[in-house]
Amino acid sequence: MNFRTIMILGALSAFGPLAIDFYLPAFPAMALAFGTDEKHVQLTLAAYFLGLSIGQLAYGPVADRFGRRIPLLTGVGLFTVASLACAYAPTLEWLIGARFVQALGGCAGMVISRAVVSDKCDAVGSAKVFSQLMLVMGLAPILAPMLGGLLVNTTGWQSIFLVLTGFSALAGLAVALGLPESLPAHVPRQPLSGALRQYGRLLADPIFLGHALTGGVAIAGMFAYIAGSPFVFIKLYGVPAEHFGWLFGINAAGFILVAQVNARMLAKRGPAFLLARTVWLYLAGGLALLAVSALHTAQLWPLLIPLFLCIASLGCIVPNASACAMNGQGARAGSASAMLGCLQFSVAAGAAALVGVLHDGSAMPMAMVISLCGILVVSAATLTRRLQNARALTQAQV
Repeated sequence: MNFRTIMILGALSAFGPLAIDFYLPAFPAMALAFGTDEKHVQLTLAAYFLGLSIGQLAYGPVADRFGRRIPLLTGVGLFTVASLACAYAPTLEWLIGARFVQALGGCAGMVISRAVVSDKCDAVGSAKVFSQLMLVMGLAPILAPMLGGLLVNTTGWQSIFLVLTGFSALAGLAVALGLPESLPAHVPRQPLSGALRQYGRLLADPIFLGHALTGGVAIAGMFAYIAGSPFVFIKLYGVPAEHFGWLFGINAAGFILVAQVNARMLAKRGPAFLLARTVWLYLAGGLALLAVSALHTAQLWPLLIPLFLCIASLGCIVPNASACAMNGQGARAGSASAMLGCLQFSVAAGAAALVGVLHDGSAMPMAMVISLCGILVVSAATLTRRLQNARALTQAQV
């Protein structure tokens, strides 16, 4: 896969992190502007996760039926219009609705970028490309909160969504001019009438479901961190909004570094092997974070160390779980990508909402959700590995 294609797919995949991380430093300012509290502002985040979960299920079958370009351009256009609506939202309810629509558009890039990779690469090649996409996507969590904090303090929170409008318009132009159709002409086009049947088959496949949940629950822990960190960093520990991005960026840098190490290690070890081992690092970080949070430390740095371990380990878990889930999907790659994304962000939406529900003025809610995700990730990965080994043994005996 050439560099230009990877950059375009990276930009499309970055719609999600940008639309989330960019406006996190604006939570206090938005709460003040709408006359509410940050707990209610977090509903805009939950609405975005919900839109991502629902929208992906629609794009998968459409991409398998009509190819990758048409639904991709449609989704990018919808994201652009919804971003503009967010910028001029007169009420919090309007903003919540616009964020939902924005997610419906943004998830097109997430679904179809995975399908394009699956069209062009095998399991190991897919894991390498997904790791490279982590490098492009990882720049968003580093740069977005810093730029978001700067914009909030200089031009107001609305300017964040105006920048998203411009970015998505440029991404749409790049797709129109530089991303050819990747679904091979000889591959049979899947009818829309069979979409539910395809999803049923995917859900009935324990290997696909296990890998999807492994990656999805890991991502849920990251979004628990995303939902809880503005309060913990800015309110609880007094980090200035303009400096919030630096702390966020440190964790994102660890994510990028591990993703690149993962890409190199794939030459010797397959994605399933690396996935089965990295999940234990995620669990260790989650349990350590819970222990530190229970101490209610007066300083922030003891929390940052286990948080760094959790987020960095995702640089290996996410691309390898995605590659294992997408391996061998063939003509239904779009539907598989959609179901993968739907499962991931459904769990993520629940985790983000749970952090808000458990809010008690401390770091404990965030830590509890992340540690729970760590336990579930290890359980899902271990069970899936055993099922995969049993299936391979059965096939070898036939």
